[in-house]
Amino acid sequence: MVYKLQYLYLSRQEHKMHPILRLISLTKSLKPHYFAPIRSISSTIIHKAPQTTKLSSSSPSPSRTLADLRRRLAQEDSLSLTDFASSYSVEVGTKKNPIPKPKWMKMEVPGGDRYAAIKAKLRDLNLHTVCEEAKCPNLAECWSGGDTGTATATIMILGDTCTRGCRFCNVKTSKTPPPPDPNEPSNVAQAIVSWGLDYVVITSVDRDDLADQGSSHFSETVQRLKALKPSMLIEALVPDFRGDSGCVEKVANSGLDVFAHNIETVEELQSTVRDHRANFKQSIDVLKMAKVYAPVGTMTKTSIMLGCGETPDQVLSTMEKVRAAGVDVMTFGQYMRPSKRHMPVSEYITPEAFEKYQSIGVEMGFRYVASGPMVRSSYKAGEFYIKSMIEADRAASSSSPASA
Repeated sequence: MVYKLQYLYLSRQEHKMHPILRLISLTKSLKPHYFAPIRSISSTIIHKAPQTTKLSSSSPSPSRTLADLRRRLAQEDSLSLTDFASSYSVEVGTKKNPIPKPKWMKMEVPGGDRYAAIKAKLRDLNLHTVCEEAKCPNLAECWSGGDTGTATATIMILGDTCTRGCRFCNVKTSKTPPPPDPNEPSNVAQAIVSWGLDYVVITSVDRDDLADQGSSHFSETVQRLKALKPSMLIEALVPDFRGDSGCVEKVANSGLDVFAHNIETVEELQSTVRDHRANFKQSIDVLKMAKVYAPVGTMTKTSIMLGCGETPDQVLSTMEKVRAAGVDVMTFGQYMRPSKRHMPVSEYITPEAFEKYQSIGVEMGFRYVASGPMVRSSYKAGEFYIKSMIEADRAASSSSPASA
């Protein structure tokens, strides 16, 4: 297997470091306690953050903790340049030099009775899912029920045609898509409740052609769901609404439990990856506004793709700004090219590198972080943990003296 040598700007001394220390050396602007301690990673890629990110009076100082980390890692065997390259990413093949995808990028082929039943129900009600439109690698797991046995699908409202043309996305685009189906909010609520789900994700295409950019349609869908099943937890994965505060407020107050909006990539690659009408500041502002407008206890969430040409320091700098915006949950996944007409994959990030980003995200203070090659913003395993967190928050709130 051929490995791609990354980040040649590292000094000779840095090359001799352990991979985690090299990652730290690339982000000297970050506070030391973000990396202390770097937790060991279990087989799962979704982790709960510490109950508090503040250091107690009895905790060791950040400098001391970082020094302990360096001392511990220095005792491990040093790695060669080739080992370092393979620990972060794998080269993407070309026509002249074809290279098979790494084993961790293999996907399960959709199938089974439950998959067929959900697909039939969606077609009967003229509903669309981002699972199909975006060719999600987890479609088979989520629709078949996976380990939990509960099937789920991420419903895409406002039609299947987007007004924007991001270079990574497989959804159809048009300046004048068909008008929204007025029966869609009712059909969506009917379908989801019939599946017996406890947690659902509602997303949409961008509708720059509409006066309110589809925010009223979004709000109505959430409200109809809550009316039919008040106990259901709803995550709304929304577009940026061009930064319109009125649209954000309308959706944030619709009764949802998780307000999600994806920044998609690091700050430096926004114009390369996303449509020209989207940008990092606008997306961050949307997430900030959601925190202001939504009821207390509503969580915010975002996601980025790796393997688009970003560097580790760009990833960590972006994470820091996202956390400063008050975002609770962040997910990381591998970008996968939907077709030859889409943006090419720059590199395949290894599971070990995803684990490092997860550990650092937890130390930054994100309440939950899901990070892995096959993780997507709407991911069954992640939704399970978010559901547990929301329920725990509400139980604690109802038993507190203030609520009494």
